[in-house]
Amino acid sequence: MKIMETLDRINRPSKVEQKVALESYDSLAAVIEQLHAEQTEIEIEETKDKIIVPLRALKLFGGILKAMSEGKPISIVPLATEVTTQKAAEILGCSRPHLVKLLEEGKIQYTKVGKHRRILFEDVIEYKKRMKDEQKKRLIDIMNFDEDLGLYDS
Repeated sequence: MKIMETLDRINRPSKVEQKVALESYDSLAAVIEQLHAEQTEIEIEETKDKIIVPLRALKLFGGILKAMSEGKPISIVPLATEVTTQKAAEILGCSRPHLVKLLEEGKIQYTKVGKHRRILFEDVIEYKKRMKDEQKKRLIDIMNFDEDLGLYDS
């Protein structure tokens, strides 16, 4: 599957999916705590097929269920995958020209393939995380400032 196809399919889970994921996550998390081997066998109840999976994959599946239960969009993307400027802008929720400006200011690393810029997916996500952390810090600073002025009841 191509990276663009994967990213295009990112959408939030429905309320029904959230509910099922929450119930499944709680059960799976309890089972995972009891496992100690590097791999385990699981059974698909509908088909009675038994599948051996690495414990790490089962834990990843648990993380997916947890995120789905919280209503978070999920997509598994291989690291070191490159995205276009348009796709990176969509991920960040900004315009492509603004993203190009960020690239040229050195705020996000990129490479050029001919005339086209390519950005590592993980660099886009890292930048998004930095911006969210900065926003959170600024909000806390504003709240503290308002509190110091007596404008904010805690």
